[in-house]
Amino acid sequence: MNSYSELIQQSLYFIETNLYEEIGLEEVASEALLSPYHYHRVFRREVGMTVVEYIRHRRMSYASVVLRSTNVGILDISLECGFDSQEAFTRAFRKIYGMPPGRFRKLFDLRLFEGRTRGGEIQMNEMSMIKGWMLTGSHPQNYEMGIDPAEVHQGKSSGYLKAVTPMESNEFATMMQQFKADRYVGKRMRLSGFVKTDRVEGFCGLWMRVDNNAQDMLQFDNMHDRPITGTQPWNQYHIVLDVPQGSAVISFGVILNGKGKVWVDSFRFEEVDPNTPLTHMETEYEMSDEPMNLSFEE
Repeated sequence: MNSYSELIQQSLYFIETNLYEEIGLEEVASEALLSPYHYHRVFRREVGMTVVEYIRHRRMSYASVVLRSTNVGILDISLECGFDSQEAFTRAFRKIYGMPPGRFRKLFDLRLFEGRTRGGEIQMNEMSMIKGWMLTGSHPQNYEMGIDPAEVHQGKSSGYLKAVTPMESNEFATMMQQFKADRYVGKRMRLSGFVKTDRVEGFCGLWMRVDNNAQDMLQFDNMHDRPITGTQPWNQYHIVLDVPQGSAVISFGVILNGKGKVWVDSFRFEEVDPNTPLTHMETEYEMSDEPMNLSFEE
């Protein structure tokens, strides 16, 4: 991972742990030991929005959850999110969600859907899957995926994957999807997404794979060399792979090994400069030039 990606991850951790404090571009840039001008350019390139926009979106996501799951007054939510007035909060909320907070609360109140939810999650079954996503892995029957409107990075909900039964440490599942590689052949592509974890005992991470028509793997990364473990706040992670000639299918998703729970949101898939460092994991077996250790003494 390049140094800017690591810097942005550290900055996002700072933002998440100080989200309701008086912070802005200057404070976050100072944490990164960069000038506000330079940091603004780096953050916008890596995250897709400015620091101020990111903080506003995260605070609005928090507000949307509080609106849907509690009776806390809109003025109190406004003040907690750093607004001087309910009117200013309403304008900002309407800009993101397309409606004022009062109407949003009436339309999306989670308490009206208690029969369909468990702990705030929208339950998924075989007849009610997440559009575009599938659950697979070594033991998918021991895991559950779904939509969680009570734990959101941006928008109205996030996706989640969690272990639901006791399991061996080597069991894993992935929430994934696939699409044709045709439009991306010859390009260097970056998959990025926001991830939050709760008590992950093995490891989890984003993953991406590029295959040819014979299902031979051409490029691959599953963050095994930089795993996400334990309980972590929302942060952004990247995978950068080439899509070489002969590529046919691109697969990606989030993998959870062992116990725990992971939320994912705000995925982006975009072309990057050829100088952007790859995260491709070398998986080829290196053959020796001659036989070795024939007497099993080494």
